[in-house]
Amino acid sequence: MIQRETVRSMLRFLLVGGIAVLVDASCYWLLLRAGVDVDVAKALGFVLGAVFAYVANWRFTFGARRSRWSEVLFVLVYAVALLLNVAVNAAVRNYLGNGPASSTAAFLMATAVSAAWNFVGMSLFVFGRKEPVGERATR
Repeated sequence: MIQRETVRSMLRFLLVGGIAVLVDASCYWLLLRAGVDVDVAKALGFVLGAVFAYVANWRFTFGARRSRWSEVLFVLVYAVALLLNVAVNAAVRNYLGNGPASSTAAFLMATAVSAAWNFVGMSLFVFGRKEPVGERATR
């Protein structure tokens, strides 16, 4: 049975993730319309969404639970997520073509894969390690 705290964290993670996806998507579509290369646009949108997600997950989802290495671990988790995100986006676009529907499908698939990885990585590595009270617990 899933613990109440885990369910609460998952729901908050989904809310934060939804907003981060909106940040990502907004940047992605605006950059595409501005003529920026699709992979560059995807990466930039993802990075902006990631910055939002780190702060919101630290403050809202997981509280003050951070290890002294949380920033480094966050970068590592998100670096893997970025690679997954851009690779899945490119793979789906290559498979389906470059039309509007395939772009949307590629974005959604890339987002789903990287979001699943991010929840696991954030809950286990970035915010899952508790330190003794007084040692960066509230930083």
